[in-house]
Amino acid sequence: MSFSDLKKKSNLGSLTNKLVKEVEKMTKTGGGDDRLWKPQLDKTGNGYAVIRFLPAPDGEDLPWAKLYSHAFQGPGGWFIENSLTTLGQKDPVSEYNSQLWNSGLESDKDVARKQKRKLSYYSNIYVVKDPVNPDNEGKVFLFKFGKKIFDKITAAMQPEFEDEEPINPFDFWQGANFKLKIKKVAGYWNYDSSEFARLQALLDDDDAMEAIWKKEYSLTSLVAPDQFKTYEELKTRLDYVLGMKGTPKFQDQETVEEEEQFRRENRGAAAPMPESMRSELDSLSEGRDFNSSDTTPSSTEEEDNTLSYFQRLADA
Repeated sequence: MSFSDLKKKSNLGSLTNKLVKEVEKMTKTGGGDDRLWKPQLDKTGNGYAVIRFLPAPDGEDLPWAKLYSHAFQGPGGWFIENSLTTLGQKDPVSEYNSQLWNSGLESDKDVARKQKRKLSYYSNIYVVKDPVNPDNEGKVFLFKFGKKIFDKITAAMQPEFEDEEPINPFDFWQGANFKLKIKKVAGYWNYDSSEFARLQALLDDDDAMEAIWKKEYSLTSLVAPDQFKTYEELKTRLDYVLGMKGTPKFQDQETVEEEEQFRRENRGAAAPMPESMRSELDSLSEGRDFNSSDTTPSSTEEEDNTLSYFQRLADA
């Protein structure tokens, strides 16, 4: 699809059908990457930035990619891995959580809750304003976010009140900048105050926006099969983390060295989380629901039924 074609489709309805189909699928069914933009807190302990969600990259249909992952600690260390359920395949953690849940013991259910999969989204963004790191402004990055922000995106497509204009947040011309506001609530980053600004074109120069579009990163590659370990590899790592004796350890060498260093420094005490893992958990925390009660550990409780309002937009 050419840039001119993208502009012709610059309205809510023309792209909604594709989004509806993808959300229908959804309802049925790493750190150290310089492509990723991560917001940071200022000296007051709050965070603020202005970003613009960008259209789907050239040759791809959707402006986001959806990824499930697990992040938890056991007797043998940390388990932080992509979940094969993203690909619609069996995953050893999900299977183990189901066994725990079905045991009938409340203690097993508590463990399953702590080990449940987390939902993350990836989109291309253009950084309009980044007070903490102004060098990021005017550049294209990948942005990893959770259900809270995804809900705000979908809500922008179907406003709550009749006097509010629906927008496609991923549109160059008929979209809007997103004001990301972060506060710490109970020790975790909270995004409730974040909001979309008024509808406006990102820039008044089509050539400049085309150049931005061409700088986008592939989203489909983020959830390609080669981004996941095999079932056997994940099972081996899970068994080790769960402390099953005789199970060989499966983890990248950098993490192995970090864990060994922490053991030496702490003389057998419970080691703190390796820094490479800490950033990953920070990015996952936005997708967690710490106050809600779960129904089953393998359910998609992180998702609301967004299909209904996408469909209403398509029928409007």
